[in-house]
Amino acid sequence: MGAWEDRVVPRLVDRALRGPDIEALRARVCAGVSGDVLELGFGSGLNVPHLSSEVATLSAVEPSDLGWSLSEDRRRNSRVHVERVGLDGQRLAASEASYDVVLSTFTLCTIPDVEQALAEVRRVLRPTGSFHFLEHGLAPQAGVATWQARLEPLQRRVAGGCHLTRDIASLVQAAGLEIIELSTDYLPGPRVARPWSFGYLGRAAPV
Repeated sequence: MGAWEDRVVPRLVDRALRGPDIEALRARVCAGVSGDVLELGFGSGLNVPHLSSEVATLSAVEPSDLGWSLSEDRRRNSRVHVERVGLDGQRLAASEASYDVVLSTFTLCTIPDVEQALAEVRRVLRPTGSFHFLEHGLAPQAGVATWQARLEPLQRRVAGGCHLTRDIASLVQAAGLEIIELSTDYLPGPRVARPWSFGYLGRAAPV
């Protein structure tokens, strides 16, 4: 990664993806998370305060050393010990059926090979496990989607490879995961932000 992605993007993400409205969504996606948990894109640990005492272990995949450093206070105050287990969501260092839950928030937009990453999610989930996700991606309105396609090249350059046009629900289903719950809507904010803010909040299970 370059200096911008190494030193600036993790701080921007930490500041942009919190606040009361986003925290409420994090609480929703973390509801029911329990057992042995893997989090893709742990970042600065913004989900940690929303995890219950039902979580037995928390394994974190986080490529950014700065992001990991920014999470120090949240990890210190966590109800459960957090172990950093990898840098790449496309190649998880875990055996098959290792986890009860995989958690991903605002991560699938930046992984280069998102199909491979979701195949890995499917592989490491136990048969009774679930995938909890809160992501942004392709909007259903044609006008917004057109702007997403126009803005995506710039977005990828300035936001650590972030894509705006990924259809999260379709990608999850194509990976062999059945969507059990799904809410879609624009994240809180002004209408001008709609190309960046169409959200997918859901839960899926291995087929």
